[in-house]
Amino acid sequence: MRCVFVNIRCKPGTSYKVAEEIALREIHSELYSVSGPVDLLLKLYIPEGEDVGHFINENVAVIEGIERTETTLTFKAF
Repeated sequence: MRCVFVNIRCKPGTSYKVAEEIALREIHSELYSVSGPVDLLLKLYIPEGEDVGHFINENVAVIEGIERTETTLTFKAF
């Protein structure tokens, strides 16, 4: 499994709906509302062999209310 973090910017007034939809999909490890230029921080694990871009596009970016995503790949945990 590959750990990735996804910053999610939502359309105004939709962050709770977006968070609920992510939770219903049961794809996340952790999901936080955050301050700053994005609304949500999503931690998830991509199955080995899955294309990260396709996984994000097919499971996260298509959720209604999401304006933009930014994915950070991880390499090693300390």
